[in-house]
Amino acid sequence: MTTTPTEPTGALPGRPPVVDLATWQAARDELLVREKAHTREGDAIAAARRRLPMVEFDGTVEVVGPDGPVPFLDLFQGRDELVLYKHMWYDGAPHQGQCEGCTTAVWHLKDAVYLDARGVSFAVVTTGRWDEVASYVEFMGYTQPWYSVRGVPAPVGDDMGHITCFLRDGDRAFLTYSTTGRGNERVNGSLGLLDMTPYGRGEAWEDKPEGWPEGGSPCWSWRSDADGNATWGPASRPVPQWTRPGATPAETLGRLHGH
Repeated sequence: MTTTPTEPTGALPGRPPVVDLATWQAARDELLVREKAHTREGDAIAAARRRLPMVEFDGTVEVVGPDGPVPFLDLFQGRDELVLYKHMWYDGAPHQGQCEGCTTAVWHLKDAVYLDARGVSFAVVTTGRWDEVASYVEFMGYTQPWYSVRGVPAPVGDDMGHITCFLRDGDRAFLTYSTTGRGNERVNGSLGLLDMTPYGRGEAWEDKPEGWPEGGSPCWSWRSDADGNATWGPASRPVPQWTRPGATPAETLGRLHGH
């Protein structure tokens, strides 16, 4: 049952026009044509991605985990494919001073059972010293495999903030794909859901109708204070950290912050 279209009288800043269900369905069906085309183009890009060449490297190079140094090949856990998230690290920074963007990505990858079921392993690597990394992983409650790649050459220990894919053929290892920036959004289901809502991500760069909330920087919501207000202030933390036992406001991020 639908009601007769009338404009809302609330105080929301900007809102879609109110129409009857049939009018809404016609507009929705028109947009669906574009959405399907977008999906098919994504499939075509994935097909091209599968046809990229690959680069062999020394899979015996050692990384450091909870059991000490292990060869990189161990990260495959016996499977043929591996996805790594390369987590940025700030030496000596307290937990709240670590990278909020990487926290966003890794928090959305807390469980890899569906990757495992497809024969793909997942792990997180970072350039931090293992003693610092281990403390951070424990605080965050992460259960994914984490490793330090401090001093390890590319393509394992190069630039952080990337999602990188590898293929194993016996005792040989190959780099197949890597992405960063907005390429990392694929793991962030929250952004995909926000893109479906009237107000979107709440970011200033988005194309919005006139009168919509202005929005903030692309990473405005990555950090908040203890009351949940988005802020880059010195008492802020990456948002998921407030769910961790013992998290309290801090007076410093532990490093100079450019935001």
